[in-house]
Amino acid sequence: MNFKVENNKNHTTFRCSFEKLDSLVASELKALFLDQSNKGSNTFVVDLSQIKYCDSSGLSALLVGNRILKDKEGQFIIFGLNPMVEKIINISQLDTVFNIFNSEDDALNNLI
Repeated sequence: MNFKVENNKNHTTFRCSFEKLDSLVASELKALFLDQSNKGSNTFVVDLSQIKYCDSSGLSALLVGNRILKDKEGQFIIFGLNPMVEKIINISQLDTVFNIFNSEDDALNNLI
């Protein structure tokens, strides 16, 4: 498994344990988002601090998580962006779509 899922009292944290969020692992992340949503979670906090590379498949997986929770009126947060990952998110103009924070503490302090 490429992700660690932590179910907390009011949110679910997804921790990526590798350096690339690409087509090889994106489908696993999408499945985890769907699974946790089906189990009743409506707040996802995604730790991208280990990710050094993200391609369109990785962005797609993040968008799926965001859309799942938007439909449930939930909250989707990402934090810990590496400069290269932040650049691809900004170029794709997804910085206006995602709730992005620098650290886990900042992310958790902004939970609704």
